Amino acid sequence: MGSETFKITPVVLSGGAGTRLWPLSRELYPKQLLPLVGEQTLLQQTLLRLDGLEGITDPIVVCNDAHRFMVAEQLRQIEFGRATILLEPTGRNTAPAVVLAALQAQQGGNDPILLVLPADHVIRENQALCDAIRAGAVAAAQGNLVTFGIVPSAPETGYGYLLKGAPATANPGLFAVERFVEKPDQATAEEYLAAGRYLWNSGMFLFRASTYLAELEKFAPAILTACQQSWDNRQQDLDFVRIDAQAFAASPSDSIDYAVMEKTGRAMVVPLDAGWSDIGSWAALWEVGNRDGHGNLIHGDVIAVDCVNSFFHGGARLVAGVGLSNLVVVETSDAVLVAAKDRVQDVKQVVEELKRTGRQERLLHRRVNRPWGAYEELDGGDGFLVKRITVNPDASLSLQRHRHRAEHWVVVRGTARVTCKDQVVTREANQSVYIPIGDLHRLENPGPELLEIIEVQTGELLSEDDIERFEDHYGRT
Repeated sequence: MGSETFKITPVVLSGGAGTRLWPLSRELYPKQLLPLVGEQTLLQQTLLRLDGLEGITDPIVVCNDAHRFMVAEQLRQIEFGRATILLEPTGRNTAPAVVLAALQAQQGGNDPILLVLPADHVIRENQALCDAIRAGAVAAAQGNLVTFGIVPSAPETGYGYLLKGAPATANPGLFAVERFVEKPDQATAEEYLAAGRYLWNSGMFLFRASTYLAELEKFAPAILTACQQSWDNRQQDLDFVRIDAQAFAASPSDSIDYAVMEKTGRAMVVPLDAGWSDIGSWAALWEVGNRDGHGNLIHGDVIAVDCVNSFFHGGARLVAGVGLSNLVVVETSDAVLVAAKDRVQDVKQVVEELKRTGRQERLLHRRVNRPWGAYEELDGGDGFLVKRITVNPDASLSLQRHRHRAEHWVVVRGTARVTCKDQVVTREANQSVYIPIGDLHRLENPGPELLEIIEVQTGELLSEDDIERFEDHYGRT
C-alpha cells in the first residue's frame, strides 16, 4: 500500500522559549518565530518543507497563548491560514501537547496519521525527509509508533540517542527501537559513533492519533485523563482553540519519549540523513550557516578584520571585529552578547540572571509585535517614554484608557482615525493629537498603507500594565 493513500496531519509543536539563542530569541518572541536560516522563520520552514508530500491535511499548531497572533500571521503569510491553532495554557512538555492535537485530529470521526514536528528544527534536504515520512507512514498505518533517528555526524553530547535494533522485515528501511539513551559524555558519544547503531533522537514522530492515545492510556493514564478534561472544556476564541487551563495544569509534565516511546513495544525508527539540526545554540547555528572563506558566519551590518571561525550578527548598529577567533557576537537594539563559541550552551545562565533580577530583556525586544501592528521604544527617562507605533491597514488598537499617563501622538506616515472621549478626528502626516489622562480613546488605521506615529507618554506610570481595555477586536482582556 502506498503512502499516498494515507491522510497525514502535521502537528507542529511551537511552545519553546529558545533561551540559548538570547538575545535574538526572547520569551515572548522565541526562536521558532525568527528567520534564523533563510528568509522564512523556522515555523514557516517546518511546514513549507512538506511541499509535495502526498496526503497532507491542514496542520495543527500547538503554541503558547502569548505567541498566538504572531503564529497566526506567519501561517497566513505562507498560505496555511486554515491551520488549527491550539493554545497551550502552560508548558507540560510534548506528551500532553500531542494529546490535544490527537483529540483535535479525531474530530468528525477521523483517525489520521499524525506527523509530529518541533517548530524550531532545520533540515537541509527536504526530499530526504519526505522520503523518510513516506516509508514511516506505512508502518504508522499498521499501528506502530515511528520516530526519526538522525544519522550522527559527530560524537555529539548535546543530544539523546536511540539504539536501532533488528530491521523491520515488513517495512523496508525501518528498524525496531532497542532502547533510548540519555545524553552521553564525550567518551560514550565517541563509542556510540564508532558502533554505527546509534542515532540522534530527533523528537519527530509519526503515528495514528488512535494508536498514540491507546498507548498513552496504557502507560501514562493521568496525562490522558487531564488532557481529555481540558479538551472537553475548551472554548473557541476567534481563530484559536483555547484549552481549559485548570484541567490542563493537572496533567503531569512529560515527553513523548518518557511517557510512551520508551515503554511501548510498537516503537520503530527511520534513519534520517537530511542535514538536520535543532539549532540549540549559537554554535549549532554557525554549523548550518553559509560561512565565508575564513569560517565566519556574518549577518547584518558587520565588518570583520582578521577574524576566523566566528559568528557575527548585527542588528541595529554596525558591528566591527578585529583579530577574533571562535567567538559569537550578537547585537540587538537593547543587548549585546559576546561569548566563546565553545561556551554558548551557558547563555541560558544569562537568561536565568535576567529572570532573577526582573529585567525585561529576557521577555521582549524593543520592537514588540501586536495583532494590529507593532511598537518600538525609542527613548525614555524620568516621567517620559517615546515610542514608534505602526498600525497595519484596516487595523485598530483596543478602546482603552490610562489612569497614570497622558499620550501625545504625531503622525509620521499614513492616516490616523482617533477616538478620544466622544469625538472622532482624522490626522494626516505632520499632524498630532493629545490624549489626556483618563480619557477613553482608540487609534485606528482606516487607510490602505501602513500608519506610523510617534507617541510621547508622560506620567507617573509608563508601562503596559496601565491599560484598561473596554473593547478589542482581538479578544484580549
